[in-house]
Amino acid sequence: MLRRHLATCLATALIAFSVPALAQTTPAPLVKEAKVAAPKRILFIGNSLMYYSGGLQTHLHRMAGAGSPPIDLKDGYKSVHITGANLTNYPIDFLVKPGNVGVKEPFELVVFASNSLDASSEQGKTTYLQKTAEWVKIIRAVGAEPVLYWLPATVKPHPLAGSDLGAKTEEMMLKAANENNVLVVPVALAFREAYRQRPDIKLQVYDGNHPTVAGQYLAAATAYATFYKQSPVGNPYDYFGALDADTKAFVQKIANDTVKSFFGR
Repeated sequence: MLRRHLATCLATALIAFSVPALAQTTPAPLVKEAKVAAPKRILFIGNSLMYYSGGLQTHLHRMAGAGSPPIDLKDGYKSVHITGANLTNYPIDFLVKPGNVGVKEPFELVVFASNSLDASSEQGKTTYLQKTAEWVKIIRAVGAEPVLYWLPATVKPHPLAGSDLGAKTEEMMLKAANENNVLVVPVALAFREAYRQRPDIKLQVYDGNHPTVAGQYLAAATAYATFYKQSPVGNPYDYFGALDADTKAFVQKIANDTVKSFFGR
């Protein structure tokens, strides 16, 4: 009788413990896919987290060209980066105007990231949400479609590793995406899942923030699956041998699984 009572108490405790965990699941994004089926003109805007270790746009460009079927992008990808910047630092009106950054036609997508620490303060979060709403209107006014780029959480030895910054950023990103009816690239979720499955994988460098080659490749694979609705699994591009076969296969699968799960594809 006592044993049955203890078992009942334990089951009740486990249920009570599990409820908050379930409540913290990522909200569903309202926009599930890019409004352009196979975008060839994309502008990338973001700080060093986007251009580090070969650059997001470089890896994505080469991955798309190596895909099956390959996507001929020519010179339609452009990127603009300011070290340590957030959205207040970029002349967005100038950047998205056709012809100003070397592409005569309007961009089809404008993918932008802010600063990884934006959600660490109420002022930073408020500014991000306000500027995102402003950028969305400006980008759509020139015939392009805005896309939010969700930066991964910091890890050790970064001083904010293990804090609630990741959860705050998640809330901020999904709020911005759903309130403005825009697509968000779930890079942070791909990093999170990769670390969960392989805690010893190196996706960020010595500062616990900037991506390694494997991390930037994972980000590009996530963007590839998001924009082109093609699986990166089996893609032969490996940054000219810089990424070993095992790591490449692992991050490709993580990217594909993350995108399928996040968008319900």
